[in-house]
Amino acid sequence: MMSCQFFLLLLLSVGITAVEVQRPRGVPLSKRQFYEEGKPFTCLDGSRTIPFDRVNDDYCDCQDGSDEPGTAACPNGSFHCTNAGFQPAFIPSSRINDGICDCCDTTDEYNSGAACQNTCRELGRKKRESLQKMAEIANEGFLLKQQLIHEAKQGLEEKKAKLADIQGSKKDLESKVEALRTVKETAEQPEKEAKERHLKAWEDQKAVFLMEKDKARMAEVFLELDDDADGTVSVAELLSHPELDPDSGSEFTEAEAQGLLGGVDKVDTVAFESIWNNIKEKYISESNADTPAPVETPQEEPISDNDSDQYPEDDIPEEEDDDDEEDEDDDQDDEDYKTPPTTRTQEKKDDEDGGTMPPYDQETQTLIDAAQKARDEFDEAERALREVDDQIRNLEKEISFDFGPGAEFAYLYSQCYELSTSEYIYKLCPFNRVSQKPKYGGSETNLGTWGQWAGPEDNIYSMMKYEHGTGCWQGPNRSTTIKLTCGKETVVISTSEPSRCEYLMEFTTPAVCQKPPSLDLNPHEEL
Repeated sequence: MMSCQFFLLLLLSVGITAVEVQRPRGVPLSKRQFYEEGKPFTCLDGSRTIPFDRVNDDYCDCQDGSDEPGTAACPNGSFHCTNAGFQPAFIPSSRINDGICDCCDTTDEYNSGAACQNTCRELGRKKRESLQKMAEIANEGFLLKQQLIHEAKQGLEEKKAKLADIQGSKKDLESKVEALRTVKETAEQPEKEAKERHLKAWEDQKAVFLMEKDKARMAEVFLELDDDADGTVSVAELLSHPELDPDSGSEFTEAEAQGLLGGVDKVDTVAFESIWNNIKEKYISESNADTPAPVETPQEEPISDNDSDQYPEDDIPEEEDDDDEEDEDDDQDDEDYKTPPTTRTQEKKDDEDGGTMPPYDQETQTLIDAAQKARDEFDEAERALREVDDQIRNLEKEISFDFGPGAEFAYLYSQCYELSTSEYIYKLCPFNRVSQKPKYGGSETNLGTWGQWAGPEDNIYSMMKYEHGTGCWQGPNRSTTIKLTCGKETVVISTSEPSRCEYLMEFTTPAVCQKPPSLDLNPHEEL
């Protein structure tokens, strides 16, 4: 397309000596040889041959209309506008002498009386200016492209060198990680053993404490059960505690009580120790049993003073609501007062279980600190190794990426470009994703992530395809096609949605500018 435009620019801009070639009206120079005056004319479709004087006689003889190139006689004919100074053109023969000037050189209205003016020179001038401007942009863009290619080549070499350095440092880092792993494991073994020793000592101490506590409770229970203080616990004394009934629901019998005592009628303190496990889980201390359960005091019904009778049931003054709220607050305060703190409950539990584990001794703590230091150093080295792996992956991806024949598109990598419309802000991040965000608040919508170059085979780098964006309601996933055009600046210039959920963006960049063709031709104007 660009080559044709430059050829046309040359055609319109070069000073030319017009040479008129005689031929019937409406015939282009390329078909002059078929119209030789004085010789029979054969229709261009070969359907018939007629005398030459029947060419342009305002009667259609040929089925293809080729015998009436300069009249409106044939409905399927065409008229050639020479348009000297501008662009030659064809118009349907029905427009000949219709009173409307279609050809800028006025040749289509030779017999209509229409007041046409030849505007070809002016149109040619404007066309030349437009093409000249396009040529300048293309030339400047191409120079920028060459600079981009040069910078991309340098950048590629730098990235390859950086990759080699990082890969070398990775080997050293891997060795460091393995060495620190050994140090960590070596430090953790004595730490583990010291912790286990400390834990075992504490558990042994706790076991002794719990055993002594259990013995003290056993002695206390024995004294409580020995009602007659004869130094023994009998079946009758055991029957005074129905909670010890093995059946838990039926009557507590003497036989069941005797069974709990090991089959005898009474036991002394020594024998009681052997049957202690049978009763200690169910036994309720007499001191606890004598403690009366809290009794809720019923609230007194307020005495009606008939003040509320003056109000409907649903129209009580707001002051009473406030009183209710205050009552609720008071109740809440009472609940807060009655609820024991969690820490106090935990402290009580710790006391019952033998207390919390004591702090580590100095020797054990020293081993723990040394192991923790080794762990921290290992974790830091391992984190640094992961970061190096990420850098290597990113560099390898960027080095192997298809940035065009000369890597001219590499400068777009990791960049983003925005276009603001009346409703949305569109963002294009080449080789990454396209998004859309409402201008006045709202979440961002993914219009597609990088897919591939999508131009035609002869110009594949003229389009980008972004796919698998956010799904449309009851529709496909959004996708975006980026059309790249030559320009001195890198900018998104337009966006549209030609089909539902399928977006089109136009993106200018010097990376697609081609070298302008040389202007060394010297064609002649057709007349």
